[in-house]
Amino acid sequence: MTPNILVVEDEDALATLLHYNLEKEGYEVALAPDGEEAMTLVKERLPDLVILDWMLPKVSGIEVCRRLRARPETRNVPIIMLTARGEESDRIRGLDTGADDYVVKPFAMSELSARVRAVLRRLRPGLAEDRVRIGDIVIDRVAHRVKRNGKEVHLGPTEFRLLDHFMQNPGRVFSREQLLDAVWGSDVYVEARTVDVHVGRLRKALNHGEAADPIRTVRSAGYALDLEG
Repeated sequence: MTPNILVVEDEDALATLLHYNLEKEGYEVALAPDGEEAMTLVKERLPDLVILDWMLPKVSGIEVCRRLRARPETRNVPIIMLTARGEESDRIRGLDTGADDYVVKPFAMSELSARVRAVLRRLRPGLAEDRVRIGDIVIDRVAHRVKRNGKEVHLGPTEFRLLDHFMQNPGRVFSREQLLDAVWGSDVYVEARTVDVHVGRLRKALNHGEAADPIRTVRSAGYALDLEG
């Protein structure tokens, strides 16, 4: 499955930057502007990783970290702390509270992305593969590139996320509604028929030449990716 990352950040510009770049790398991203909203979102949907600012309104990042570690259902959720506090004592406090990693502002997005991959590899290895191969299709989730039979396949952002979801669940049939939730998000209104349009575009890109169609249409059920591994 595509890793779901919760970004808890009250600076709008930074939150937007994180959201854009993490989505571009293939993650699902939810945003919370303060600690209270973060705890609400965690209850609604358990994230695979939390990127947590230290200085937050209402409830501090340190307190959010402490609460997450105190609850059995969130005790093992990976947490990367973001903060402008770079003193050694602050780092120690953040790590002792339960953070798995600590990134000091200002930081390069490439560094944070590498930290995210490293934490997922260490704590959620099943979610952290940078390259996934199913049959003759290879998707590179970091470089945002796809190849089939060694040849580059050019996909739009939505088709890339759609293929990524299929490749994380090969052989499984997904209804239009399930694909809408997984690829577009449950908080975005998109007509179910839109899925058909994007599946068609994905098919056209993957089936260039005489390659076999890897996407199976299941009447009255949905779509599946069928390729031998």
